[in-house]
Amino acid sequence: MNANDSTDRPATTAGSPHGAVVGARLTLPLFEQLCGTLGGHPYVKVVVDRHRGEWHVLDSAVHSFHVNYIATEIDGLTLEQLDADLDGFNHGVYHDPERRYLLGVLSLHSDGPPGDRAKAFMVLETTEADTMGAELLTEFHRFVRAHLDESLALLTKPANHAQENALAGVPETVLPRTAGNELFAARPFVPLTLGSAVGRLRAFAGTEEYRAARPDLAWYDIVAMPVVPDDIPRLAGLLNARPTTPLSHTNMLAAGWGVPNAIVRDVLDRIAAERLDNGWVRYEVTADGVTLERTEEPADLTQPVWHTQRIRIDAPEVEDVPIVPLCELRAGDRNRYGTKAANLGELHHVLRHGSARLTGYYAVPRAPRPDLLAHLAGRLEVPEDADLARAAADFLARHVSAPDGIAVPFAVQQRFLDSSRAVQQSIGKLKMALELGAMDAVDSVCVQLQHLVASTPVPDDLVRALDTHVVKHLAGADRLAVRSSSNAEDLPGFSAAGIYESHTKVTDLPGLLDAIRQVWASLLSSRSVRLRHQAGISLDDTFMGVIVQRYEPSPLGGVMVTCNPTNRADFRNVYLNCTLGSASAVVDGTTLPMQYLYNTVEGGGRTVSLGAADRDLDPGTRTDLGRLALAGRLLQSHFAGDYTFAAPLDVEWLLAPGGRVHLLQLRPYNG
Repeated sequence: MNANDSTDRPATTAGSPHGAVVGARLTLPLFEQLCGTLGGHPYVKVVVDRHRGEWHVLDSAVHSFHVNYIATEIDGLTLEQLDADLDGFNHGVYHDPERRYLLGVLSLHSDGPPGDRAKAFMVLETTEADTMGAELLTEFHRFVRAHLDESLALLTKPANHAQENALAGVPETVLPRTAGNELFAARPFVPLTLGSAVGRLRAFAGTEEYRAARPDLAWYDIVAMPVVPDDIPRLAGLLNARPTTPLSHTNMLAAGWGVPNAIVRDVLDRIAAERLDNGWVRYEVTADGVTLERTEEPADLTQPVWHTQRIRIDAPEVEDVPIVPLCELRAGDRNRYGTKAANLGELHHVLRHGSARLTGYYAVPRAPRPDLLAHLAGRLEVPEDADLARAAADFLARHVSAPDGIAVPFAVQQRFLDSSRAVQQSIGKLKMALELGAMDAVDSVCVQLQHLVASTPVPDDLVRALDTHVVKHLAGADRLAVRSSSNAEDLPGFSAAGIYESHTKVTDLPGLLDAIRQVWASLLSSRSVRLRHQAGISLDDTFMGVIVQRYEPSPLGGVMVTCNPTNRADFRNVYLNCTLGSASAVVDGTTLPMQYLYNTVEGGGRTVSLGAADRDLDPGTRTDLGRLALAGRLLQSHFAGDYTFAAPLDVEWLLAPGGRVHLLQLRPYNG
């Protein structure tokens, strides 16, 4: 049922609040009349009035918020009166241990195929900000159980880590429950990028089948397979049949391109049953579900819309720019050293000097709240009248580190390229092939160019300069990481996630020179050249800086985006992915990571998925991740390009011993 469909709603008795059923036993037919859809599951909102001993089941098409319903339909307030004391009202319903109302959501799940009502069960959960402890959760479950159809099993799902901890000593015979990650693992649908497309559907059972067909894929194709791999060309849409993370390189690219992308568990079976493979379909991903239906082939397939929307790139500076320590850079140096290096330099500056912008996100009205500064004070554990910008800067200085390293500018790459006549001749051939649109020739020239760049000696004066700076600024490091920092990535509409190389096992000067040349060569790979050419980024304007960092070993690493990528209307939560040991396994898709959401307004976190792990992180480490989430939100405010401070960041991080967070890189998130 569509959540906005208001037809065929049950009538309420005289005197009942508008848009709700009060006191009735909830049967499955009644539930289906009232429910909306959330995350692919039918659901209703419920309110238990402890004073009157009754419950209210809300019509999802009429009531979007529990508090609005309680205020207007039970307490007789106007919305203006509610908004005048919204924080006080929320405290009374979400935090007061003597609260009158218990608020939650009932969702319908099944141990069988989607729609199998024979194995259906209900799950009860509170909002993530609710501080309901074991006693109230048990009372809530008991009340709902007594008013629910006896044929339906009822489980409680802790809404956050605090509730998980509170219930640790309560036997499941007293309070039957399930974990959020268990339900996530069984979800039939997860939206990754909202959008719609008309395209030719190409379904592949596995990687070998995909690889064989990859050369023939066109921009208007929609690829469906168990998990779409990282080497996809630019396409019209993606469909994954198995769990993946929104923060893999593949899904980050799809988000940057703005193409529809989702996890749909039975999609390959459905495609086979409906014989959709190689046919034209209309594909749409919304927050509530996926539409995949046959349609006619468009009459005009000359070129995609994005092919005519050129990506703007600022003029690079390549003359007489020195190698410098990362800590000397600022954001404005991106046209000389690349975006990653410039952003890390800016991070160093913020950690040393603070920033008046750190509180920006919390000062902006985010409906229904005029500002969130009181909540920020709570997260920083300072009084509301404190200097919050100073407190935020102190928080970052205590908990966040920026990497030591050096930044190798575009000018060094240009000197290297100019030193080889063979390289220059091959670049000329590549430009000619691009101008003629001879993409087969582009591929062969790129292979030759990458080999030339990787094998051409670095001029002696550049070798000496690199060695001098590493010895001066990274002395004592037994291992180095060498990362790309191009001016053709992290741009609006062009993320370039995963198309340039990084190397993390450098131990000596020959290895350093090899790694730097490999990073330079990745700018000339066939895939990166094709993707930039499609976006209208000229080869002449494209340069590669290099970051050389001290390698930081860590028991835990990952990626964070300072938004909820599966629900962009959610202004509270930050999304974290992590794996034991390294962040690279998150983005390259080799390991399904642990996934978390952390509320940077009211506080608290919840486990979304354990991925390939067999158990959750310990409570202390999860607390460290909560501090990381808040740090990300503060840095989002500083790096934001406008005064809404709403543009999220994509942050790669490591958790150092003692709980300190080491940020390896940060850039705009183009989802």
